[in-house]
This record gives sequence, structure tokens and C-alpha cells, in this order.
Amino acid sequence: MFDIIFATGNEGKMREIRAILGDMEARIRSMKEAGLALEIEEDGTTFEDNARIKARAVAAALAGQEKERECVVMADDSGLEIDCLNGEPGVYSARYLGEETPFSEKSADLLRRLSDVPEEQRGARFVCAVTAVFPDGGEITVRGTIEGRIGYELRGDNGFGYDPIFYLPEYGRTAAELSDEEKNRISHRCRALEQMKEELKKRM
Repeated sequence: MFDIIFATGNEGKMREIRAILGDMEARIRSMKEAGLALEIEEDGTTFEDNARIKARAVAAALAGQEKERECVVMADDSGLEIDCLNGEPGVYSARYLGEETPFSEKSADLLRRLSDVPEEQRGARFVCAVTAVFPDGGEITVRGTIEGRIGYELRGDNGFGYDPIFYLPEYGRTAAELSDEEKNRISHRCRALEQMKEELKKRM
């Protein structure tokens, strides 16, 4: 068994990560559970940039801890890209309208901005980039996406973030109306982590 420390303190995200990686022989902890409280400036211009920044920062912080030196450090950066808004909010998804602004307000603002946009132009996708930093200093970064469109109202109370406005035509529901099991099979994070699992199996 090996240890994975994930560079996040988001409990909703950790639940997804543990569910998706649950079939691996690994102990999965958040950086908070590893005793780290870092302020990491995510100043990259792409999701991949920010995933690398976070993973490298946590790996560097753990390097001086003897018991954590053999851990795999993983980090992700994810967000919503809306085609008719030129990819906004993109890498600024979490910071859109301010980090302390509830996602219900962020989502309501996006719906307002799209109020006159016809259905065929409401295309959007969730993107997730995941970076792993290995004990030998090697790195891998992968990307997963899921396509959909922006709905017309907030629907559903499962999930988190922009899930209530992200409509999946093939399911006839928003991401927030899917069960955890359904979401973890098709989400952008799942698609990125499934790729990462294959890479981990080659190395660990």
C-alpha cells in the first residue's frame, strides 16, 4: 500500500476522489489530514499550470517530513468553460465574483449573463487537470472533460460548485441531479483520475 496526499481541503472533492480511487491499494488523505495548512497562489493561466503549482508546493512542504517522503502528491484544478463567454469563468471558476461568494450567487450571475442566449449556443464543459508528483521527483499531468450546456435555472441539490446549472442532455438532468454513483462514473474529475490510475499502476 502507498500513500496519496491530495492538495485540497474541499470535503466534497475528497469524497469524489476517494470514491473514484477507492479500488486502489492506497491510503488517500487531504493535505489538511497530512497536517499541512498552505496558502498556495494559483496564478497559472491554464488548469494544468495550477494543478502543477499546487502539487509541487505540497510536495516541497512534505519533503522535510521523514514519514511523508514516499508519498505521491496529487493536485487538481478544475472549472467551467462556457463557449459563448469565451471560456469564462475557466481557471477563475472558484474565484469568479470573489472566493467567498457562494456558488449559488456565482451560478445565478452566469445565468443572468446567458439570459438571452439560445439553447444551441449554451455549450459548456467541465475541465479537470490532475498532476501527480512522485517521490523521485517525476511528474505526470492528465486532463479530463465532460461536455454539456448551461441550463436556465439552478436544479438539484447534489454535488457542489456549478453542478446545478450544468445540464447533461443525454441524462436530461443537471450534474446536481445525478446520484453520487452516476456522477463519479462520468465526471471530468473521474475521467482525469481514471487516466491517472493507469499511470500510477505503471509506477507504484
